[in-house]
Amino acid sequence: MGAGVEPVTDPVAEGRRIVEAASEQGVPLRALGGVAVAILCPSARRPPLARDYADIDLATVSSAKEVVANLLESLGYTGDKEFNMLHGHRRLYFWDERSQRQVDVFVDEANLCHRVELKRRLQVVPLTLSLAELTVLKLQVVETNEKDFLDICALFADHGLTTDDSGINATYIAKLTAADWGLWRTVGLVSERSEQFALELPEFEAAALVAERLRRLRKEMEAAPKSRGWKLRARIGDRKRWYELPEEVR
Repeated sequence: MGAGVEPVTDPVAEGRRIVEAASEQGVPLRALGGVAVAILCPSARRPPLARDYADIDLATVSSAKEVVANLLESLGYTGDKEFNMLHGHRRLYFWDERSQRQVDVFVDEANLCHRVELKRRLQVVPLTLSLAELTVLKLQVVETNEKDFLDICALFADHGLTTDDSGINATYIAKLTAADWGLWRTVGLVSERSEQFALELPEFEAAALVAERLRRLRKEMEAAPKSRGWKLRARIGDRKRWYELPEEVR
């Protein structure tokens, strides 16, 4: 798909246009969130998992911030100069006036309910973050909404668990959560809720498959050797809140 100057209306097509333009220019920029799930998961675009998409979320590294800003402006976006000056070390904000749509760019990490480092594995696969990162970013949302559950179902319906990044890298997710009790706790809880959501979703033919894969992921997480920090935090358990509630950056 060529990179025209004007943003296109469909957020998924527009997300793809942006990251394909970045790829053509060698810019380290990847899609995440619902748009990335829709790019990688055919079932996300069909009932009962189809949903609307609003904003576009991207990720880059701090060394590429200026290049990313120039790219987005060339693709028809306007940067929020004040916001980007104040918060650009961790997040950038751009706006498409015609579609009334925002683009958020996470820099090096996503610090939402939990801190998830993105820099080291940003370019594991083309165009989007890896399936493992996309899965973790969805499963770390404590106040999960229907759109999050639908995206989680799409990920687990269309992709199996693997030991590498050809699918949902369960080995990597288990290792990541074995070093962070809070992340482990949230991912486990949201996984259980997602399993229940899948089984109760009307006319969802892949429900049993999704539930089975979510259970397998929890088993992998349970079996992974835990770090000393994980074990120390586990002693406190739920008596102390283990997550943050994402702040509105706008």
